Amino acid sequence: MRAAPGRDYSARMRSSPLRSVPRVDLLIGLAIIALGTLEAFTDAKDYGAAQNPELWWVGQALVTGVLVWYRRRAPVAVFILMILAQYAWHRQGNESCPVWQLAALLIVFHTIGAHLPFKPGGTWALVGILVFDSGAVDHRFLPFQEVVYLTVMFGSAYATGLALRGYLLRAHRMSERAARLEVERERRAAEAVAAERNRIARELHDVVAHSVSMMVMQAGVLRRRMGVAQADGPSPEAEMLSGIEQAGREAVEELRIMLGALRMPQDEALPQPGLDMVPNLISTVGSSGLRVTLETEGERLRLAPGLDLSAYRIVQEALTNAVKYAGDADARIRIAYHPDRLELEITDNGGGAGPALSTGNGLIGMRERAELFGGSLDAGPLPRGGYRVRATLPISQGVPMSEATN
Repeated sequence: MRAAPGRDYSARMRSSPLRSVPRVDLLIGLAIIALGTLEAFTDAKDYGAAQNPELWWVGQALVTGVLVWYRRRAPVAVFILMILAQYAWHRQGNESCPVWQLAALLIVFHTIGAHLPFKPGGTWALVGILVFDSGAVDHRFLPFQEVVYLTVMFGSAYATGLALRGYLLRAHRMSERAARLEVERERRAAEAVAAERNRIARELHDVVAHSVSMMVMQAGVLRRRMGVAQADGPSPEAEMLSGIEQAGREAVEELRIMLGALRMPQDEALPQPGLDMVPNLISTVGSSGLRVTLETEGERLRLAPGLDLSAYRIVQEALTNAVKYAGDADARIRIAYHPDRLELEITDNGGGAGPALSTGNGLIGMRERAELFGGSLDAGPLPRGGYRVRATLPISQGVPMSEATN
């Protein structure tokens, strides 16, 4: 039966305890109650009762059915109570055991094998068999044939439960193994995709970048020749060649950036944020206990998309490590724009970021991003405590944002 999670499930449990009973156990318990009631009104004398009907049998059947309902939740308690119920049954002068009681006993022996580990389950099953074989329940000496019968019957019921438990454990292990194999398959598929992306990136860089570089070089040579030939200043053709040369250089730069992007995880191939999203990043860590301030120096430049993304990722990774390891501390992000370079510095005055960051993948990833654009990154603890991550990224053909928006 399905149940809503959380508080709704608890409320339903309090309102109706039977909702937690598996449907098969509920049906078995109802069948035992019905069969016991039927025998109480029809066959009571055949089992040694004084009269037909024997109404107290109905109560005994009801108790037995309810015990079967909760056999999975408390198998040992139900097992003990069932033996005590049999003891009470025989103490009333009944010599034999009716069908519904025998069925209930077999079910609880089966439950001991199915829902308990081998050692405690086997111990309880052995104790139960010895109790019945010794005549402690019947208050009489049992003949050898009956002892063998009870031993085989109850032992077989326990063995079926033990076999079911073994089957379920094997099925669970196979399910876990299948899940691990699926994860491994997905990992290998991702590695194959990454390898193919790297191959494509190398081909693009080797073929296209070489051809564009040759075009840029030839356009530059032709422009310089035309500039020498024109004494009265550059001609329109020379200006066009200069534009071609500039566009070619930018194309080669973008190809190099694309090579790095293709080497990144697949989710980073999509449009990504830049340094303009750093304030939003700071707001997301406001509830972590880390107090972050942002300082910007120089006139903001329009960066190439790949460079802008990598700068943002460096800030994001450094800030994430500060949140994880610096604890309740102060952090400062400094972004400095220079005509030829971009400087990033993330510092905190906490006490734990250094060792964890220096041995993890975060610092490696940040350094790879910086080196992808010909930059550098260094990180380490500060003399007075805390940690600092500083990156320098070269900028080619930087354009101020004020001019770029015009």
